[in-house]
Amino acid sequence: MNSGNNPYSGNPYGASYGYAAEQGNGQGNTNVTYNTAAGHSAQPQEETEDTAGALSSLAGFGSSETVVAGLIKDTTTATFAADVITESRNQPVLVDFWAPWCGPCRQLTPLIESAVNAAQGTVKLVKMNIDDHPTIAGQLGIQSIPAVIAFVNGQPVDGFMGALPESKIKEFIDKVAKSAGSVSGPQAAIEEALAAAQEMQAHGEPDQAAQIYAAILQNAPDNLSALAGLAGCLFDLGEPEKAREVLIQVPDKQKDDPQVRAVEARLALAEQVAHLGNPAELQTRLIADPNDHQARFDLAMIASALDKRDEAADGLLAIMKADREWNDDGARKQLLQFFEAWGFKDPATVSGRRKLSSLLFS
Repeated sequence: MNSGNNPYSGNPYGASYGYAAEQGNGQGNTNVTYNTAAGHSAQPQEETEDTAGALSSLAGFGSSETVVAGLIKDTTTATFAADVITESRNQPVLVDFWAPWCGPCRQLTPLIESAVNAAQGTVKLVKMNIDDHPTIAGQLGIQSIPAVIAFVNGQPVDGFMGALPESKIKEFIDKVAKSAGSVSGPQAAIEEALAAAQEMQAHGEPDQAAQIYAAILQNAPDNLSALAGLAGCLFDLGEPEKAREVLIQVPDKQKDDPQVRAVEARLALAEQVAHLGNPAELQTRLIADPNDHQARFDLAMIASALDKRDEAADGLLAIMKADREWNDDGARKQLLQFFEAWGFKDPATVSGRRKLSSLLFS
């Protein structure tokens, strides 16, 4: 996408959130300025190294032909805990869920194996054939393949679905492994701005975060994290239709990205919650009958909508503990949808997945 068809160059989202961004100064430098709307004090301008510096920090990444022994293996349901949960406490482990009949899986396999070998031991790859071993994939809510989930310290922390190009796989591995060396140049400015926006969003400042995301999109209109971040901020600001308009800009091949799916899941949950009953009445029902799982389920939905995420997760886990088969395992399925909406790294997701694992595997 070039500047001629960049929807964030003078678009209504950028204008309304007061972003400002300067293009390169003709000397290879890129400056990104954000949060300059009236009424807000400007944040420090981020000045970066030249593009050559950015590339030099990545020089050689994935270029080695050396294959490091023991980095790639197959796993089973019986060995998953040792191969993934235990091993991920030593280093990040990527789990590739695949099946022999899956065409995109065959496309992804050589690319991800090459990228893992090129990373020279910063991550390991474990492959699980879901035809032979469907249980783990089902418990983790894997609904389409190929799906790659990264585990760190025994917990899933990130992931992607679909056959990504090799460059994107390397970016994913680099992010998960946090390999040595810092990125500089224009990409560093973007990453620093993204980190600032994500922190503001996490601390309940969607308006300011939206300004930064819009500034990033003026410079990098295809940046998936900024697209998803801006859509999430618009949702937080009570503009779901504008959030959907932003998500339309996401290329079809990237719509399964966890960041995008998280915002879409939040939009879907909001529509569901709009049809629920009065929480006070639901609570009265639950007090009268602690086994009224539908009332507890609806209260969990409302709690999620009110951003009481731990409360929402605990409500669904309570249903599972009392009656795992209730509503065709509906509590677990909804909990997985919550995790997707909240994101892999959200504290409520991390805590909820840990409790879910304890409940399932104890």
